[in-house]
Amino acid sequence: MGCFGFLKTMMILFNGIIFLAGAAILGVGIWVKVDNGSVLSFLQGISAADSQLGQVLNVGYLLIAVGSVLLILGFLGCCGAVRESRCMLLLFFVIVLIVFIAEVAGAIVLLVFKPLAEDLIQKAGEEAVKNIKKDYGTNKDLTGLWNSTMTTLKCCGFNNYTDFTGSPFVNGTGFYPPQCCGSSSCNGTTASSVDIPGCYPALKKLVDDNAVIIIAVALGIAALELAAMIVSMTLYCHIGSKRD
Repeated sequence: MGCFGFLKTMMILFNGIIFLAGAAILGVGIWVKVDNGSVLSFLQGISAADSQLGQVLNVGYLLIAVGSVLLILGFLGCCGAVRESRCMLLLFFVIVLIVFIAEVAGAIVLLVFKPLAEDLIQKAGEEAVKNIKKDYGTNKDLTGLWNSTMTTLKCCGFNNYTDFTGSPFVNGTGFYPPQCCGSSSCNGTTASSVDIPGCYPALKKLVDDNAVIIIAVALGIAALELAAMIVSMTLYCHIGSKRD
């Protein structure tokens, strides 16, 4: 097997795996959004399942988006290599390049313009707090998303428990969310005595504590993307030279 045959085989295998993974993720995402009752029944059937597992229903849209992108990439890369289609290989290259550029741009913003990035996050946080005060307790998707986030990160609100003051949930029940209160429920007078950090500080601490792992994973993903682009362009050029 020559170099071209080896690269073609690796392109087919690698993108075949991506295609199957994307199809599986997309299928799960669609199932989560379309058949909520079955998903909840399945989760409740797991022994010792946490009550918050039901909140996975709120990640359905994310699964659909990620699965769709992986499905398209896997199809273009695998089918492009099998059929030796320059058009598909070029589309594959362009999509991976766009994702790579977006990741590099995001890294530059975070590293070089860190104060600007923190300012943007704070502005996004202000909008998140407005949504909490307006819809937490009445909007099922928003409420579930915040409950899941707070349970996972062991945090309360974006900044702290006061983000929920005036929300439909607090106004209707007189209590703050259980994630803000430790092991017991709390009202407006006792919530301030519970030291539960906000989700932004908690997430920032989590990132700082795992910075080395995050950088290693990011570099690994970037290396795979570069390898995919190099291989796709190599096949693209080789196929073109064969036809000339």
